[in-house]
Amino acid sequence: MRLTARELGGLAWATTDLVNARSLLECNPAALKLVASTPADKPLAIQLFGSVPEEMRDAAIRCQELGAESIDINMGCPVRKVVKIGGGSAMMTELAKTAALVGGMIAAVKIPVTAKMRLGWDEDNLTAPDLARVLEDVGVAAIFVHGRTRAQGFAGTVNLAGIRAVVGAAKSVPVIGNGDITTPEAAKHMMAETGCAGVSIGRGAFYDPWIFRRTDRYLRTGELLPEPDFAERLRVMQRHFERYCEFYGEAHGARLFRKVAPWYAKRFGPAKPFKQRIITIRSRADFAAALAEYLEWRRQFCDEGGELRPQYAPTPLVASFLRDPDDPASITRDAIPVPKGPVEVW
Repeated sequence: MRLTARELGGLAWATTDLVNARSLLECNPAALKLVASTPADKPLAIQLFGSVPEEMRDAAIRCQELGAESIDINMGCPVRKVVKIGGGSAMMTELAKTAALVGGMIAAVKIPVTAKMRLGWDEDNLTAPDLARVLEDVGVAAIFVHGRTRAQGFAGTVNLAGIRAVVGAAKSVPVIGNGDITTPEAAKHMMAETGCAGVSIGRGAFYDPWIFRRTDRYLRTGELLPEPDFAERLRVMQRHFERYCEFYGEAHGARLFRKVAPWYAKRFGPAKPFKQRIITIRSRADFAAALAEYLEWRRQFCDEGGELRPQYAPTPLVASFLRDPDDPASITRDAIPVPKGPVEVW
């Protein structure tokens, strides 16, 4: 995914999926896959989660040895199996303990250490500004903040005022905003409203790997590039699929790509048969056949020039904080399956 986005342009710094510190130290094969990289995949941060100071310190050293340019500590993941061991959002509830853990990591490595957090555990415990202050005091290089609480999961509206409070709490370190950046306009609006130094994009890139290029252009020049056309989406999806086969092997890569292809299909227009067929693929041949069948079926929704008729075009993506508050979509949870790893749904 990172290589695909980098190839499209505009991506500055990328971060791995969150990795269990203990698993990394034990050289668990799944953990090693999560931190795998190539010379083209730079600059790169490895994101760790855990709650045992010694394990987090030693895992940070291991990340440095693996060639990571920075280490990101996950203090924001709301998923139960991360939180129950004291990682993710649980780290926001004990500030002194968390500060000591982070300080130990910073002292052990020469590369920057950053932190990814949420606004707090729930609306009654918005600890992010206080946590930002203590983390800055122990030497973190940057703070990433998702504008929701742990209790919210991914429902409801991103709280821009909450991000702005974190920006105000940090004296000198950059604060990077996160949450529902699905368009270049959303990125610009978040930066303008919160004063954050930049934005990080996660789920928005699943639907639109071009979002980094489009956002970079929009922030630098004010030019809003159009979303890619169908032919470009197919080209990139096929390249992404081939990378899966190269990295995991054809059979396993094809199975894992069953979760990835629907990301692209969300912006294809009518695609129900493709989504149903693609979750059965086992090989490159199956993928090619599923795509060929879909292209034939899709023709009924296109004009003479092969373009999708306007009434079948996907609706524009809109960030939660730019939607009409009365729009039901602004309070629904956008669950997106992700490839097999420590977290199955973001």
